[in-house]
Amino acid sequence: MEKEMSIEEIESQFESEWVLIEDPITDEELNVIKGTILHHSKDRDEVYRKAVTLHPKRSAVIYTGSIPEDTAVVL
Repeated sequence: MEKEMSIEEIESQFESEWVLIEDPITDEELNVIKGTILHHSKDRDEVYRKAVTLHPKRSAVIYTGSIPEDTAVVL
């Protein structure tokens, strides 16, 4: 895909998907503001496999949906 988009564009175009972003631009809290979309999917593992295949120097993976309340998040 390789198209630069703002976080607002990403969230509206890829609702409830995992998104691989190359060279993300972040704010001081490291929230993604914009970046180049390399891949997206509803399947998280597919996005991580694509990241391994493409091996970008700098990247971020974000989820554009809501995380269910009964889900644990490990940072």
